[in-house]
Amino acid sequence: MLLPEPIHNLIEAFSRLPGIGPKTASRLTFYLLRAPENLSADLADALNSLKSGTGLCQRCFNITEAERQECSICTNQERDQGVLCVVEEPLDVLALERTDGFHGRYHVLQGALSPIDGIGPEDLKIRELIGRLETEDIREIILATNPSLEGDATAMYLRQQLLPLNVRITRLARGLPMGGDLEYADQNTLLRALAGRQDMD
Repeated sequence: MLLPEPIHNLIEAFSRLPGIGPKTASRLTFYLLRAPENLSADLADALNSLKSGTGLCQRCFNITEAERQECSICTNQERDQGVLCVVEEPLDVLALERTDGFHGRYHVLQGALSPIDGIGPEDLKIRELIGRLETEDIREIILATNPSLEGDATAMYLRQQLLPLNVRITRLARGLPMGGDLEYADQNTLLRALAGRQDMD
């Protein structure tokens, strides 16, 4: 082994993270080796408290502080209690919140249906979603799963499960991005843009 074991171990640990290859892992490790002592200590403290200091909201399954039963969105009475946006992951909640255009509440599935990966309905928070509809006064469900094969399959499955509950079910619109050119759009994006066309008021 050319490198001391602690350095080798940290490179290996960084390499297991998504989007970080061996070169980036080495770069990060050697940066931390040269960095002030407090930076490494702060990073170690943050990593240690990541699991112990966080938990899942008991209502929507978004990430919250470990000592809280419900997240700040679920406990905020100023939000629209009758609109529920269903997303795959907590990062999707962050993306929607950044728009400042949605003021309802969320339900985080903790993934999407993927038979290839062995993820079925029982592995997601679908039963809990149906339970919320039976106990809460919800008038609309927005299916905001990703525009992927797995996301579409999850949305279709949810629609089947939710139809008997007499709630309005909507899906996020899809189409062309702002500033994009038609010639660069892929066929599926163009087809969805055509299917979702609107009247010009």
